[in-house]
Amino acid sequence: MTAPGRKLPSHRWVKVQRRALPVVTPLFAALIGLLIGAIMLAAVGANPLSAYAALVEGAVGSQNSIADTLVKATPLLFVAVGICIAFRGGVINIGGEGQFITGAIAATLVALYLDGLPGPAIMVVAAIAGGLAGGFWGGIAGVLKARLGVNEILSTVMLNVIAALLMNYLVAGPLIDPRQIEAGTRIPETARFPRSADLPRLLEPTRLHLGIIIAIAAAVVVWVLLWRTPFGFRIRAVGFNPAASLYAGMSVGRSAMMALAMSGMLAGLGGAIQVLGLDHRLYSEGNAAAFTGLAGFNGIVVALFGGLHPLGAIPASMLFGGLVVGANALQRTAQVPSSIAVTLSGIVVLVVVMSQFWANRRQHQLALPDALELEEPGPPAGQMAESHPQL
Repeated sequence: MTAPGRKLPSHRWVKVQRRALPVVTPLFAALIGLLIGAIMLAAVGANPLSAYAALVEGAVGSQNSIADTLVKATPLLFVAVGICIAFRGGVINIGGEGQFITGAIAATLVALYLDGLPGPAIMVVAAIAGGLAGGFWGGIAGVLKARLGVNEILSTVMLNVIAALLMNYLVAGPLIDPRQIEAGTRIPETARFPRSADLPRLLEPTRLHLGIIIAIAAAVVVWVLLWRTPFGFRIRAVGFNPAASLYAGMSVGRSAMMALAMSGMLAGLGGAIQVLGLDHRLYSEGNAAAFTGLAGFNGIVVALFGGLHPLGAIPASMLFGGLVVGANALQRTAQVPSSIAVTLSGIVVLVVVMSQFWANRRQHQLALPDALELEEPGPPAGQMAESHPQL
């Protein structure tokens, strides 16, 4: 029975809070981050209002700006959707960088060595190869966790390093552009892909390509898979409560492997789309970030900002893509050092990540009334399922 004198909050009000919390928390956190950034801008002598106006103008002020924002958002969205799968499955995937790179390597091999195929066939085969390569790379961490108990954070980080070194070796050795050897420059990059394999441009003469549509479609497919299929329910159930899932006969280890493999598959597909739609070659400057733009790590923040929901990751990726593009305009217009623009982005990211700890704690507090009500005559099973949107 409920403790005497204890008044439980309205079930409807609790339900409203649960649904609003994942949306309101990151927005409020981003606002706090921007306020901190305004203080920082004022400290270096810049007008915060003018600086932020330049940031917005740079992100969405013209056709080219909007296109660049969407181009930057594309790899972030692929990685973020994959991160959503992993986190919902109860595992932590820090290996988006490595999976992104391996997907790009596989797509590059297809584009360079199957250049006799028709262009559309190269695109499809390269995209599939990229997804499978990323899934394999993520699956390694899944197998290590399920079979040997290796912490997935450690294994995915180490796999990032291996993938980066592999890319550096390939573009500076076996896959280097023959023209670079002839010229004696030896710039670490592959030959350009056949132009027939370029993803179609959506808005000429901008760089916006079909990849953004593929990324949004992937997010929708993952949402359907996780929330509308028995397979997705098992993944989320294991992530929500592994002990109860194991008692119910679900394989926790297999779900962990599947979650990491599927997460890697999305990141690998993102790497394939990056080289097919934007770069048209694989390159390295001795640093993997030169190619990835740290999409593998920033995608984690995008996923958190989107409430670890595939559909929420769509606007979140566009917001962070705009932040990257707008920061460049802010630097030029407000005449602030490039380090200020980078720090501003970092502050927003840091505050958003910190806000998730509070949001998770609040979610547990909101779940307490349901736990107490279990001692009373409970609601129908369907209503009980609705009371736990985390599942």
